[in-house]
Amino acid sequence: MAGTLDIHVLELLAARLCHELIGPIAAVNNGVEVLAEGDADFAADAVQLVGDSARRAGARLQFYRFAYGFASRGGFSGPPPHELASGYFEATRIACEYHDSARMLPLEWQKLGCNLLLVGAEALPRGGSLSLRAGPSGPELAVSGSAANLSPEVKAAIGLLCPVAELSARTIQGYFTGLLARALGCRLFSIVTEPERFRLATAALAD
Repeated sequence: MAGTLDIHVLELLAARLCHELIGPIAAVNNGVEVLAEGDADFAADAVQLVGDSARRAGARLQFYRFAYGFASRGGFSGPPPHELASGYFEATRIACEYHDSARMLPLEWQKLGCNLLLVGAEALPRGGSLSLRAGPSGPELAVSGSAANLSPEVKAAIGLLCPVAELSARTIQGYFTGLLARALGCRLFSIVTEPERFRLATAALAD
């Protein structure tokens, strides 16, 4: 993807990553402050808060390391993508099913799949389910849940139809995912299958 990202895209991606980590890290700090006060009544709760929050931050970091940082030429060491996705969505209102067919895809295609999961998660403000599998042209994601919706702005972003200058925190994930798809020789499109359900799929650029 050399030459495809300008500074605005990088700034928005960095801001998104920081936003994802602020919550659990702040919770760790809160737990440490409680422990520092030496209040025995709250010590056990504080230890649990610190542990849970640290695990959450670690799971997010590992997931984003693959979703944003993996490059096929450099290899990847760490848990497989389906385990990273499981850790990312653990203890959230979103159930993530990472099918065996998706696990068999080359890692660069699973990177695209993990970014599709992030796009789908943003479309589920009240929670729901994500189901990632391999389709004819690459990974496909089924999204369902109350209020599940892909906004017109995000649809334009995943199709790379949005000018870079108009990208925002709400559309940067879709745009980056669209760039990954293009680098793999495909494009993304969405299909509404029924109310509060839609699918994100890939198609070869020549189609």
